[in-house]
Amino acid sequence: MPLSPLHYTPPTEPWLVIMYEDRDMVVVDKPSGLLSVPGRTPELCDSVLSRVRLTYMHAQAVHRLDLGTSGVLVVATRRKAEATLRQQFQDRQTSKVYLAMVHGRMESDAGTIDLPLICDWPNRPRQKVCQRTGKPALTEYEVVERHPDSTLVRLCPRTGRSHQLRVHLASLGHPILGDNLYGPDQIQEGCRLLLHASQLGLFHPYSRTWMTFLAACPFAPQAEPIPLFPTE
Repeated sequence: MPLSPLHYTPPTEPWLVIMYEDRDMVVVDKPSGLLSVPGRTPELCDSVLSRVRLTYMHAQAVHRLDLGTSGVLVVATRRKAEATLRQQFQDRQTSKVYLAMVHGRMESDAGTIDLPLICDWPNRPRQKVCQRTGKPALTEYEVVERHPDSTLVRLCPRTGRSHQLRVHLASLGHPILGDNLYGPDQIQEGCRLLLHASQLGLFHPYSRTWMTFLAACPFAPQAEPIPLFPTE
């Protein structure tokens, strides 16, 4: 379901929540409903990257969050920093933690979802599980809270496939609330996608110092962070 310019109304207050900035990178708390990078038409030009470029004209994206996903997002402000940061994400040197509110009560306290994913080409941008042609995708999860009809889970993706967390949770029968691609109609109404990039750990592109960032979860402010450690 491609994003329609007629339905793109990104939030503007606040304009940009900057969590950290220096000459190499800017770390923002992206709101749900704002694109990470500009879309293909002028009506979809507003994005985190576009807003950062108002101050840092050479800024480049090094990773992305889905339109509906909120939370920690890093933008490189110099070319050398872009290459270094992008390589970290590609080599899985970063540590990422998400929070999601899913449909139904999950019975297992924790587990690992190991299901290969590939683009569902006739229905793009949807992704699908395919044991034959899919690329490896691994997600670790842990239940944080159970409610009568939903469960708050902490997610640690070990790979970075498109829509990985959304497809993996839907494959367990617990789609994320507000998911208009992978959830049934009854979990979509009146609800943003309840997926939040709450924590990110990475090496600074210049000093190589390990840095961690935390963005409070709008739908689960009570959730406690977990320690993040370097992967190399």
